[in-house]
Amino acid sequence: MKRKDIKTREDVYLLVTSFYRKVRKDKLLGPFFNDKIKDWDEHLERLTNFWESSLFLKTKYYGNPLEAHVKVDKENNNSLTELHFGVWLNLWYGTIEEHFEGDHAENAKRRARKMGTFLYLKIFEARST
Repeated sequence: MKRKDIKTREDVYLLVTSFYRKVRKDKLLGPFFNDKIKDWDEHLERLTNFWESSLFLKTKYYGNPLEAHVKVDKENNNSLTELHFGVWLNLWYGTIEEHFEGDHAENAKRRARKMGTFLYLKIFEARST
């Protein structure tokens, strides 16, 4: 399959849905998502909106990913670790590399790495409050 760059909302949706199929099957990450997400169609649309906004800067995303992740950590006895974020990032990179190449694809990797680091640090901070 010839890979192309991420250029459209449909490309972002392909990335997000392919990625979360892997996450849901993953032994480490799956339980966090499968136990929490009740409406996967709505969740995938929300995440497509988030990544479309992040990559193309043309749509507005309404939501608070930090609040959601801090809540999940608290609900799971502060058990999120750097391993979870590492597995998440590896699955993200792998999904991008399966389907895409180019500037937006590389930007999606960079943004995910920065976001994962930020979320993990903020989750760790929230544990002390």
